[in-house]
Amino acid sequence: MICVLGHLCLDIIPAIPEAPEPLQQRMLPGSLLDVGAATLSGGGAVANTGFALHRLGEPVRLIAKVGADPFAGVIRELFATLDPALGENLLVAPGNQTSYTVVLNPPGGDRTFLHCPGSNDTFTADEMLAQNYGGADLVHFGYPPLMRQMYIDAGRQTVKLFEGLKRRGLTTSLDMALPDPDSPAGKAPWRDILLATLPHVDIFTPSLDEIIYMLDPARGVEARKKSAAGVPLCGLSKDDIRNIARDLLAMGCGTVLMKFGKDGAYAAKRSAGIPACGNVEEHALPCFKENVFGGATGAGDSAIAGFLCARVRGMGLRECLELAVATGAASVEKPDATSGIPRLDALLGRIRAGWPLMPSHFKIK
Repeated sequence: MICVLGHLCLDIIPAIPEAPEPLQQRMLPGSLLDVGAATLSGGGAVANTGFALHRLGEPVRLIAKVGADPFAGVIRELFATLDPALGENLLVAPGNQTSYTVVLNPPGGDRTFLHCPGSNDTFTADEMLAQNYGGADLVHFGYPPLMRQMYIDAGRQTVKLFEGLKRRGLTTSLDMALPDPDSPAGKAPWRDILLATLPHVDIFTPSLDEIIYMLDPARGVEARKKSAAGVPLCGLSKDDIRNIARDLLAMGCGTVLMKFGKDGAYAAKRSAGIPACGNVEEHALPCFKENVFGGATGAGDSAIAGFLCARVRGMGLRECLELAVATGAASVEKPDATSGIPRLDALLGRIRAGWPLMPSHFKIK
């Protein structure tokens, strides 16, 4: 069983029709844009990764915090649609707004998010550590940059959380999010936070643009611009990416899963007893060809679900990466983040049947 802990929100995803001009060029002051019906879905790490694990057939326990408002009721209904038990570990914060995100996800373009952190900003390490982790094989925590208590005071509570989880003998996993560079989260000392946290993290799962920013904000802003302009791998070379992974392994985590969006993913693992990661197993895979329905919302979180599902089943690193890429590809075949994901046996069957891969910008011989 996997516990998924951390950021939860309600995603409001309007259907945006194709148009010759990019969405940003059409969003002029005073303009009105015709859109289609909105999809409502659970968003954030808890819903996206947790629902994806559930759809794969992995037992999950989802731990998050909501307000006492109508949005919380919508989230509970979405949880109950999959399984009424999935909402049993939602904490309620009276007087708080339930977090929500308006996802602008135009066909063929990059996403824009209008995000209200709401009750996520009040979730503390002590509240998280007070939850039930009995029977868990692994605990995955997502999105500290979108949870105020987890990045203020140099990330003290993020460190406290992972120290507490490891004291219980749990396997731990950490995912990030890309904050607004001008926000308090964007100005937090993320390299220092990672240096203090990663010794207590078994699996670290950032996106490429996120980790570039965490390690070097100025470089991260430039990398994000290149990614938005369609430059593969944020303009980094293969050696750049491998060096980032080795730096993260040297900071103390056991395995790195780095997500590249439409360019696939990369995983690296240090051998036991090699703290300086002198002996590293690594693999890279491009995306599987998918039938994109509307956009890539939640694809990275779904890829993490595939990786963790494979990990708790004892698969090797390459097989974990393959299932990660496959789960991410399946997730974009429906308008929401996870309903395109089939049961694990069906997904493995699709891979074994020769599911074709996209061309790759990153190959490891």
